[in-house]
Amino acid sequence: MDEDVLSTPGHLISLAARGFARLSESRLKPLGFGVGQLPVLVALQNGKASTQRDLARFARVEQPPMAQMLARMERDGLIQRTPDPDDGRSSRIVMAKAAQHSMPEAIAALFQGNKEALTGFTDAEAEQLVDLLKRLIENLDQIASAESSAQL
Repeated sequence: MDEDVLSTPGHLISLAARGFARLSESRLKPLGFGVGQLPVLVALQNGKASTQRDLARFARVEQPPMAQMLARMERDGLIQRTPDPDDGRSSRIVMAKAAQHSMPEAIAALFQGNKEALTGFTDAEAEQLVDLLKRLIENLDQIASAESSAQL
């Protein structure tokens, strides 16, 4: 049996992810945000992380790209760094006032984009899609973790 590689879940999810990224980027750019910055801003907004290491873990990216992103975000006035009172080598990261002010509009734009992308889906289908994607991500994380452990 000859399968169509362009119809595999991996390829279709990649196409959907790129489509969502383009849509989100076009709607966030006028607000001064990039789509890659949203996990950082959400983590800071919700108080889930405040160090570079915590933000990298939360956003599921490696430390070097996170450091580069934070440097750009600081340059663009989206975040501010302050010395960590508990660790002089580290700094605490907080969302700048301008970013706090624009976050509700950015989040609304993302929700609207998601709603538009799911046109024709029932609420149950949309909920099922989210559940399936969460399970898929969990499986992929487990595979990656097992493979990185095996390489040690």
